Amino acid sequence: MQNFSSPLTSTQRIVKIVRDKTLAIMKKGVSFLVTVALMALASSLASASDPSSLQDTCVAIAEPENAVFVNGKFCKNPNLTKAEDFFYSGLDKPGNVSNPVGSAVTQVNVAQIAGLNTLGISAVRIDYAPYGQNPPHTHPRATEILTVLEGTLLVGFVTSNPENRLFTKVLNKGDVFVFPIGLIHFQFNIGHTNAVAIAGLSSQNPGVITIANAVFGSDPAINPDFLARAFQLDKNVVKNLQSRFWYDNN
Repeated sequence: MQNFSSPLTSTQRIVKIVRDKTLAIMKKGVSFLVTVALMALASSLASASDPSSLQDTCVAIAEPENAVFVNGKFCKNPNLTKAEDFFYSGLDKPGNVSNPVGSAVTQVNVAQIAGLNTLGISAVRIDYAPYGQNPPHTHPRATEILTVLEGTLLVGFVTSNPENRLFTKVLNKGDVFVFPIGLIHFQFNIGHTNAVAIAGLSSQNPGVITIANAVFGSDPAINPDFLARAFQLDKNVVKNLQSRFWYDNN
């Protein structure tokens, strides 16, 4: 005997349509979630920040002979780690500001504190003579957060092309300002007395590129014809700038 299915009622047809559409949406949702997960993974692999710590400590030691390249420093045996690996003394001492730019930067990064290796953080003390400046520069690997301890500073940064928007602020004792990673920024002591600031940076080795030093003080020198056109200057002006001594306050 043949078994014929009974025709669907209108209610059953509606239920079937809703069920089919729900299953289709669920399949699309799974596909979407997989896509999002893959994008997140790719983004994490392409991250330009310091890698996250994979252990409690990873104290830097001198590079072993014939060792493979690592992003950062080689790690000391955790059993040999001591408190001194995480310690630095001397940030209370003023830097020598008797120089052409009137400022001095005292760095405390992985070169000074080996225990900073893999931790993605460092610090600097900056001293400024009256009307001294920390010239326009960038940190290629770090965002900077600066706190004024003494004095009054005019600070600022410039955004990337094409806007090149300038953000500036006058800071007094206790004020805090942030310089985003990679952007050109500066500080200028507009007071009549010395100024002091402390800054934290989001890398164990933030790096610094002082714009004038890099452009006009490179070794070997950049072709002056090229710089003359790039900066729309007379070639002799460029040669004069290249002949000067560009002081490094770091």
